[in-house]
Amino acid sequence: MRCIIARFPFDLTKSGVLESMKGVKPEQVIGESVIIGRRTYPVKQVGQVITRQDRRDFSAGEVLRAMTQLGFTCPGVRQTAAPTRVPSPLQQASAMLGAPATV
Repeated sequence: MRCIIARFPFDLTKSGVLESMKGVKPEQVIGESVIIGRRTYPVKQVGQVITRQDRRDFSAGEVLRAMTQLGFTCPGVRQTAAPTRVPSPLQQASAMLGAPATV
């Protein structure tokens, strides 16, 4: 699969990524990650190994997109739910009295 990472084209295959990461010890995962084989790697470490570029040259999103398209599992940072809107005390009192809700 052809993909662009840090403005450079790469022809990546799943087997090629597996071969590149063979024998590479995973660093501690903080943030986005990629599961390759039975190991979980930080996405920036994977990008550095497969592109041979400095980690500052590409974004995690570029590598995540490429790894997802190749079929690797990429459990990202857990997204928190959007906070629910809490009515003001005036709105709560109006609702208790049966008045129509105002926004």
